[in-house]
Amino acid sequence: MSDLYHSQRAMRDLRKAALQRGVIAILDIGTTKIACLFLKFDESARARGIDGVGPMAGQSNFKVIGASTTRSRGVRFGEISTMSETERAIRTAVQAAQRMANVHVGHAIVTFSGGEPRSYGLAGQIDLQGGEVSEQDVARVLAACDVPHLGDGREVLHAQPVNFALDHRSGLADPRGQAGGVLACDMHLLSIDADVVRNVLYCVGRCDLEVAGIASSAYVAGVASLVEDEQELGAACIDMGGGSTSVSIFMKKHMIFADSVRMGGDHITSDISKGLSVPMAVAERMKTKHGGVLATSMDDREMIDMGGDSGDYEHDTRQISRTELIGIMRPRVEEILEETRACLDAAGFDSLPSRQIVLTGGSSQIPGLDDLAARILGQRVRMGRPLRVQGLPQAATGPAFSSAVGLCLFAANPQDEWWDFEALQTPYPARSLRRAVRWLRDNW
Repeated sequence: MSDLYHSQRAMRDLRKAALQRGVIAILDIGTTKIACLFLKFDESARARGIDGVGPMAGQSNFKVIGASTTRSRGVRFGEISTMSETERAIRTAVQAAQRMANVHVGHAIVTFSGGEPRSYGLAGQIDLQGGEVSEQDVARVLAACDVPHLGDGREVLHAQPVNFALDHRSGLADPRGQAGGVLACDMHLLSIDADVVRNVLYCVGRCDLEVAGIASSAYVAGVASLVEDEQELGAACIDMGGGSTSVSIFMKKHMIFADSVRMGGDHITSDISKGLSVPMAVAERMKTKHGGVLATSMDDREMIDMGGDSGDYEHDTRQISRTELIGIMRPRVEEILEETRACLDAAGFDSLPSRQIVLTGGSSQIPGLDDLAARILGQRVRMGRPLRVQGLPQAATGPAFSSAVGLCLFAANPQDEWWDFEALQTPYPARSLRRAVRWLRDNW
C-alpha cells in the first residue's frame, strides 16, 4: 500500500473529527487566486457523519460562514513552485476568512489542479461466502481490482467504485445487505505526481492547518457545475483556470475520467503582454475588459487605450483596435480547446449517450468562447456556474469559484473511496493493465 493510501485513511479520520466539531476550512490553491471558505455544519450533518454512500447530494447540511480570496503567488500550472510565497498567500486567505467567520479552524480540505492526473479503469470480482454482501465483501472486491503499476513517483489521489454488479444485476450504487453469489466492481482510479501532492500537504501544514482531505479540482469542479441529469447521462466539465485547464467526464453520477491541459488564462495574458510589449498587469486588464475570440466589423472601430507609465509619451498613449486584441487571443484559446478535444477523444467521450460539455472556471468568461468551443468541441456546449450554496457571498458565485464550491459539496457528502473500507492486509497481485479508454467503452 502506498504512503498516500495510508495518509488518505488518516485524513478521513481527521475529516470525521472536524465535522463533529462543526467547522472546517475549504482551500482552493490555484495559479491565479487562492480561495478559502469556512463551512459550518448543522446538528443533523454531524449526527449523520461522513459515511454516506453514492454520489454527493444535498447542500442543506452546511453553510458558508467565512470567505476570502487573494492573489495567488508561487504557483505555476496549478503546482507550487515557490513554497514561501504560496505559504504567505494561503495564510492571508485563511486569516481573512477567519476574521469574517470569527472562529478558529484547525483542519482544511484542499484542492489543486496540477500533478498531471492520469485515469485508469479497474475491475474486480469475488465469490461471496455468506450469500449476503457485507462491508468486508466490499473491501475484498475493491482489493481484487487489477491495480496497474502507476510508474515511479506516482500516487493514487482518488480510487472510487463507480459500479457494482451482483450476479446478473449491474448498476448497483451500494450492494451491501443484498443477496447474491458473485460480486463484481468497476473502479475509477486517478493517479497524480506524488511530489506535487507532498508539496501541497507540506505547504498547508506550514500554515498551522491539518489537511483533512485532498481532491482533484477536475473532480470537484464537475461536481459543482454539472446538473444532476448531466452527471447521470454523461457530460464533460472543462474547468479553464489560470495556469491549467482541467477536464473531467461524469457518467451515472460518478467521475469516470480526468485529465488536464497545462495551459490556461495566464498563457493568453502572456501572449498579449509579449505581442503588445505591455506589462502583465496591463495585459490582464485588456483581456478582462476588452477581450474576446470572435471579431465583428464593429471591432475595427473600437479603439483600446493601452496606457503605460514608461515616460515615453508616444509609447504610453498607444491605441489598438479590438480586432487586433482578438487576433492575439484567439490562437491561444483555439490551442487550449484543441488540446481539450484531444483529451476527450482519448477517453472515448463520443461513445457516451449524452455528449454535453460544460465550460467553467475563470478563463471561461471570455466573450464568444462558448461559440468557438461549440465549433471545436461539439455542438452541445453551455457555460457553467457553480451550484448555489447557503451563505456564499455574491462575489464567490461565478465560474471562477467552481472548484471551491465543489470542494464544499465534497466535504459535506464525500463519495466512498477505496480507503473508506477496511481493506485486507494482503492485496491481490497486480494483473494486466486496463487503461481508461478500453474500460470506458466496455463498461459504459
